[in-house]
Amino acid sequence: MRISKPDKPCSLLQRSLEGADFSGLQGTAAAPAQHAAKIAPMPTPTTTPLTIQTEPSEAAKPRAEQPRNPLHGVTLEAMVIALQSHYGWAGLAERIPVRCFTLEPSVSSCLKFLRKTPWAREKLEGLYLFMLREIRRSGAR
Repeated sequence: MRISKPDKPCSLLQRSLEGADFSGLQGTAAAPAQHAAKIAPMPTPTTTPLTIQTEPSEAAKPRAEQPRNPLHGVTLEAMVIALQSHYGWAGLAERIPVRCFTLEPSVSSCLKFLRKTPWAREKLEGLYLFMLREIRRSGAR
């Protein structure tokens, strides 16, 4: 096999088949160099322009899949504010003993802590559900 530098760039397959003797082969496989010449070069990747979405995505739309879930659509901030107005900071500290409710409590410090601590968030969500049931029961009498 003879390797020479081509005048124009060609594929690696064409270079490896250059000068090979395929005269003893029969059928369509007798001319692999002809097939190699048909190989198209890889297209260069193009960037597509960024489109701005004007309508809200499916994930942003409220879902009707959870009509009986009282926590659906309620933010953590809304839960903290509702619990604080119902129980007060001292009442929250009694029910959920965490420092963000006892030492210099504020909504922002509670939100920072609750977003980082899953077990405390679960307790807060449970207390919020308990408060909603309590309000519903007392309003029904």
